[in-house]
Formats: sequence, structure tokens, C-alpha cells
Amino acid sequence: MADNPLRRVLFRDDIAQTTRLFASPLDLIEAGSAEEFFPELARLDAARKDGKWLAGYFSYEAGYLLEPKLAPLLPRERKVPLFSFGVFDAPADSPAEPVSVSSNRTLYDATPAWTETDYAPRFAKLHRHLALGNCYQGNLAFQIDARCDLAPEALFETLIAPQPVRYGALVELGGPAIVSRSPELFFEIDESGFIETSPMKGTISRGQSTAEDAALKETLRNDEKNRAENLMIVDLLRNDISRISEVGTLCVPELFTVETYPTIHTMVSRIRAKLLPGLSIEDVFRALFPCGSVTGAPKIRAMEILRELETAPRDVYCGAIGWIAPHGPMRFNVAIRTITLHKSGRAIFNVGGGIVFDSDCSAEYRECLLKSRFSGVELFPARYKSDLS
Repeated sequence: MADNPLRRVLFRDDIAQTTRLFASPLDLIEAGSAEEFFPELARLDAARKDGKWLAGYFSYEAGYLLEPKLAPLLPRERKVPLFSFGVFDAPADSPAEPVSVSSNRTLYDATPAWTETDYAPRFAKLHRHLALGNCYQGNLAFQIDARCDLAPEALFETLIAPQPVRYGALVELGGPAIVSRSPELFFEIDESGFIETSPMKGTISRGQSTAEDAALKETLRNDEKNRAENLMIVDLLRNDISRISEVGTLCVPELFTVETYPTIHTMVSRIRAKLLPGLSIEDVFRALFPCGSVTGAPKIRAMEILRELETAPRDVYCGAIGWIAPHGPMRFNVAIRTITLHKSGRAIFNVGGGIVFDSDCSAEYRECLLKSRFSGVELFPARYKSDLS
């Protein structure tokens, strides 16, 4: 593939105000089908061993192929590749440029695929699985369809000021553009071979006053339901990481920390371990992907149940966007708050939430619509309590 300056992958940490730009890929490695998946995955490792950097994404549905039991569930109507990575000589790291937003309009004509009436029977079926012990948590998600007149970079920049995040990413590799405003780290591997992951699970809205905001933060910090939900995912990820880490190195340095963002407080924990030597990209992702915070627990059974309940592929949403260095380090976000922009002007994103036995259907649906605010649109539950005409 010839150099193409229009193809790039940009990572931005709004908090540290830094960027990492991968531009003009030497090649594009992607898999659009199950047959291509493992051969092209091997090409990723070959490129890394050849001293190249990789930047791009894994779609959520790649997780079906990384677990043989789930492979028959792979949906056919996907809109993006199972994974797509540019091959680069090196990234350019720099301070983040100030953004100059030329438009207050981001997305419009946003319509959820499910009204609350649609959501309720799926919630009930998932709740039945929870009652029977088939799973302990399930992250039920649905699609929102919208329109966008902005170029991908303009949309990405427009969303920075309202919701600063650490793991923002813009992917333009020739197919649909991906705009990710994710606050959640999936995992990071450092030069010494240590891996860290920071699952986010449990949210509450911000208050209207300083006192109310502080009270809501404390409510989240001490809420038994949210702590139990977070702990389930911590245990799941500890188990995943233990499959590829050295015995005795796995620890949880932080548990139930509450982080604050412009529209929500969210509960975060941190897990750390020393990886086994000589792991391939496939080894790492077969053990960890997709992130347990967006599936449920136990992961495989939760994914089977969610496949029965959800009506469209998640595609990049709940997958992972990141980079891989030739000498071992890599970092991926959890692709939540992520929009896929099609050349037709269609914009697709998803929202979801973790359901446990004592979850309330209406409250969970409202929380899903609250999470849509990252996109610049605000959806009101009252409007979506019955099927739209």
C-alpha cells in the first residue's frame, strides 16, 4: 500500500494534553471475514517483529473468533472489519494543539433503536438469566442512529471540550471513520512487560450544585450495587490476566476509586501484573478480549446471552482502539463513547449498561440515554417510552 497522508490514526489524552499521531501507513492489515481473521492476525505479529508500529482497532465481534465456543455466533451483517490496523514506521508524539471548534452542532436526528418498550422484554429475559444463575451480570446495549455533517476531525474536536478524556482516538484508514471519546483504559503494557487495566463500572449523574455533586459522588462510592458490579468485573479481569501473567505478580492497587467527568461520576478500579515472556498479539487478545466491563460475568456465557438479545452487531463499539510498538509495549482503550461515521453522513453509536439482579429496568434505560450525551445529543426517556411513530 502506498503512502497516503489522508490515512491516519490519532490518539489524544485531553487530561495530559498530549497526542500520538500515526500518519501515512506503509500498509493496511485488516480482516473482514472469519477466514481472513487468523492469517491477518499473524501478519500483525510479523509486522511488529519486523520493527513496525501498528495502530487501529479490533471490533467487538472479533471476540467471537478468539473463543472457539463463540465462533458460530459471528454475525454476518457487520458494517466494519473485524480488525483494521495501519502499519507505520513510527508515531509522532507532541503536545495537544488547542482545538478551534467551528460548529456547536455535532449529531442530529438521533434515534435509539430501542424504545423503553423495546428494552423492557430484553431486560426481563436477561434478568431471568441472572435469577437462574446463568450469569451474574450482563452489559445490555443498543444502537443509536444519527446524522452528521461534520468531517471526522471536526466532530472529534467538537467533542473534546464538553467531555475531556484520556483515551480519545480518531481512526481514518479508508473505511468508515471512527471517533472515540473513551475515558476507559482496556489495558496498557509497558517497556518492562507489566500490564495494567482499569475497568470502569458504576455511574451516577453530576449534581446541580457543589454540595449535591459531592453528595452524589459519595453515594456512588458507597453504593452496594455499584461496588458489587465493579467487583464482579475486577474478578473477571483478574482471572483473564492471570492466564498470561507470572504467578504471584497480580495485584489490585486501587479498588472503587471514583473519577469525575463533566456529566457523570464513575467507579474505577486498577489491576496490575507482570506478563509471561514471548506473548504474541493473539495470545494477549485471546486471554483478554473483549473487556469484561462491556460483556458481563462469566464472560463467555454473558456474550452468548447478549448475542440472543441484541439486534445488531456492536462493530467497533465495545471493541478496542490502540497501538502496538515493535518492542512490546501496547495500549488499547475500551471503545465506549465511540461513533462510526459513514461516508453517507450516517453516524452510528451505541449505549449500554451493566445489569445485575437488583437492577431496575426504567432506571437502566434512563442511564443508557444519559450516556448518549457524550455525542452532543441529549435523548429524553419520556419521548422513548413507546414505539416512535
